Amino acid sequence: MAMTASLVFAADAQVSRHQFSTAIENREPVDAVTDAMNVNPLFYFTELNNFEGTMVTHRWSFNGNQMAEVTFNVGGPRWRVYSSKQLLPEWDGEWMVEVIDEAGNTVASDTINVVIE
Repeated sequence: MAMTASLVFAADAQVSRHQFSTAIENREPVDAVTDAMNVNPLFYFTELNNFEGTMVTHRWSFNGNQMAEVTFNVGGPRWRVYSSKQLLPEWDGEWMVEVIDEAGNTVASDTINVVIE
């Protein structure tokens, strides 16, 4: 019975916003960045709709290598989450964040080129 409810719930779930930002204020991104020149830390924001009662993960990858995972418990029908990564100078290159649902599906992703001087 619980599995059926979860499957119906997942069909309605959607990621309405997802983006990189230089900062988060009041659970909202202050800007949207597509290239990060000397941005540190780098934030990733996600707005989730109808994921309530599930877990969602931000998976950070650098040049194709997984670097971090941050998992969130979604507590409401509209839920905003964010994670951040402190970047080392040797981590210039392509960063990607995937938003992974509880079933292991990628429901959103973004890529950004990072340059740290």
